[in-house]
Amino acid sequence: MFAVHRMAASHTLSSSVLLSSPSSSRAPLIPALSAAKRLVSPVPRRFPASGLVGSGARSKKWSGVSWARCAVATESARSASTSQTESLEETQKGEEERIVLPTNESSDGLLRIRHTCAHVMAMAVQKLFPDAKVTIGPWIDNGFYYDFDMEPLTDRDLKRIKKEMDCIIGKNLPLLREEVSRDEAQRRITEMKETYKMEILESIEEEPITIYHIGNEWWDLCAGPHVESTGKINRKAVELESVAGAYWRGDEKRPMLQRIYGTAWENEEQLKAYLHFKEEAKRRDHRRIGQDLDLFSIQEEAGGGLVFWHPKGAIVRHIIEDSWKRIHMEHGYDLLYTPHVARAHLWKTSGHLDFYKENMYDQMNIEDDLYQLRPMNCPYHILVYKRKRHSYRDFPIRVAELGTVYRYELSGSLHGLFRVRGFTQDDAHIFCLEDQIRGEIRGVLDLTERILLQFGFSKYEVNLSTRPEKAVGDDDIWDKATTALREALDDKGWSYQIDEGGGAFYGPKIDLKIEDALGRKWQCSTIQVDFNLPQRFDITYVDSNSEKKRPIMIHRAVLGSLERFFGVLIEHYAGDFPLWLSPIQARILPVTDNQLEFCNEVTRKLKENGVRAEVCHGERLPKLIRNAEKQKIPLMAVVGPKEVETGTVTVRSRFGGELGSITIDDFIYRITKASENRTLF
Repeated sequence: MFAVHRMAASHTLSSSVLLSSPSSSRAPLIPALSAAKRLVSPVPRRFPASGLVGSGARSKKWSGVSWARCAVATESARSASTSQTESLEETQKGEEERIVLPTNESSDGLLRIRHTCAHVMAMAVQKLFPDAKVTIGPWIDNGFYYDFDMEPLTDRDLKRIKKEMDCIIGKNLPLLREEVSRDEAQRRITEMKETYKMEILESIEEEPITIYHIGNEWWDLCAGPHVESTGKINRKAVELESVAGAYWRGDEKRPMLQRIYGTAWENEEQLKAYLHFKEEAKRRDHRRIGQDLDLFSIQEEAGGGLVFWHPKGAIVRHIIEDSWKRIHMEHGYDLLYTPHVARAHLWKTSGHLDFYKENMYDQMNIEDDLYQLRPMNCPYHILVYKRKRHSYRDFPIRVAELGTVYRYELSGSLHGLFRVRGFTQDDAHIFCLEDQIRGEIRGVLDLTERILLQFGFSKYEVNLSTRPEKAVGDDDIWDKATTALREALDDKGWSYQIDEGGGAFYGPKIDLKIEDALGRKWQCSTIQVDFNLPQRFDITYVDSNSEKKRPIMIHRAVLGSLERFFGVLIEHYAGDFPLWLSPIQARILPVTDNQLEFCNEVTRKLKENGVRAEVCHGERLPKLIRNAEKQKIPLMAVVGPKEVETGTVTVRSRFGGELGSITIDDFIYRITKASENRTLF
């Protein structure tokens, strides 16, 4: 079952942030930010190999954070790529300072602080709101949260709660662990009338039951760990961030609770660095930029989670799709287009109706036959394979499709382009022989690197996930497939972490996360070997002995989904797309309307040569320039009486300022070459 979009819906928010110095304000790839610092915090628990651990660097020197164990695009691929990333790195060389933020995995003390903060917050809430019922309060990547059954909270309430938390911290109350019997825990919870805690107690299988007390004033069911006393928390390194609604146990049929999010760090410097990062992430929010630049929208009249690509966004999508198709065909893939619906029987055969039904839309009755919107593309590609008999000589067979799928998501989980109900996967499947797995996986890794590099992504977090306890397929084929994946990664020279038992039930897999301009990790690419669907659909080939055998099937995606990847691109570039990817590459600006006819002629010539250009007039020139800069147009061509007379344009770049006057032919040549080579103008 190939489910890349759900898997890709999460990213590591706190991985790192790049805060460029003012001198790099004209860097082509990532716009300058407001401070000359770089925050780096490590990747999640399953990938400790990046080595990004440690405490904040206070000096202005490079902090020495090592990327040696983090997968980076191979040298040959990087040198072959003319991505603007390298130009940026040269511009910023020596201009960055790194502050290394610890994580729960790298700092046991930080984890304890965050867990204790959740308890302190719950204690503060119940002091201020005695009728509030407590539920759960774990630590999370950047802090903690706690869910309460209570009336909705306001920003003013958060300030009161934080003030009470500071008071509790200032008392330096001890955190005391107590072991009690199940009956005793039940008695205490009943006495406190904490119904949610009773439900939690019923779900705890281990005994004895552990309780943590904050002094003699408050207690909670908890397994720990915690700091020794509340005084170990730096109150200036704690902040309450927001309130959100959350269903109890994630069930929309259960009560809606009030979830308070907070962040906590070891010291005030770390908190400031994190808030700096958060502010920059907010500035790059793809939902805001998408609206400002008129790239896409979610029309509630049509339904939540359904993306409308506006003309400018559609141009970027066209560029991505065109490049994707061209590269795939060069790598030996055949392109497919398949239907958006199919008979329900197909999804019964594939197993989706048994294992994935909660994510599928209701069936449609058409002429007494049940049909289903597709949540996956895999069964369609298998049907294409089954259309004729295959010989061992036919392999490998590679098919690829930009296939739109539909999956049910709760309305509360929808999030811009990152979590939607209809999206297009860059889906491909490889049918091959056992001894071809290693070579095919290596080919996929090369193709993945080539595609990602052109968008400026050269640092990856890679996981190899092996056989779980429950799995289909015999030990021999699992061993062969896992070895093939491991050897392909070794051949590629990428560092990776082995996630023992983390594979899908149908086969081992490789997952790849890309690192964006803020250092956040985004799940995009995945490669999954499948022993299940070939068996379910009984696909075969004839071997050299004229016997029927079952081929190996490999699922793979590079971008994950076009919608999600576009959202990542928007935030990576902060809307400042490089010239080759920008929906409008050049805007022609007349000084007065007297030059409008000439501007229209220039625009016509640009479009004839494949340059995405438009004329904008009707305002004074300074305002036309400001508007173009707000719309993040890479190039502006100013035309006055002198330019009309000499047949030239005066070029102005968002990144390089005024570049002087050049002929129309030279302007066209330089734009087209820069676009072809993925370089600056």
